Amino acid sequence: MWLGLWLAVFGLGVGIMVGLNIPLVLPQAYAKYISVAALAAMDSVFGGIRAAMEDHFDNDIFVTGFFSNALLAAGLAFIGERLGIDLYLAAVVAFGVRLFQNLAIMRRHLLKK
Repeated sequence: MWLGLWLAVFGLGVGIMVGLNIPLVLPQAYAKYISVAALAAMDSVFGGIRAAMEDHFDNDIFVTGFFSNALLAAGLAFIGERLGIDLYLAAVVAFGVRLFQNLAIMRRHLLKK
């Protein structure tokens, strides 16, 4: 269990370091899509870490949740842009709430041990 947790944290750290050191500039038009997809991916990662801490991590659920959350969030942003409505804010609120809930549960789990 802890090996998977440390591998996830290590992978997240390596990904952040690589992302900060690559001079990649994305067009402004994609900012909403990428930000919402990144938030969805972070939600999935924190959910996976939480599941690993609670000893019920399932790789299939993690992978499908990771991609379906990112695609759903980007789809909401795309449909909202076509309709002229900021639907991406719904995804931001939903994933933000889940991120803070997962973080609070992980904090409680670590403080109990």
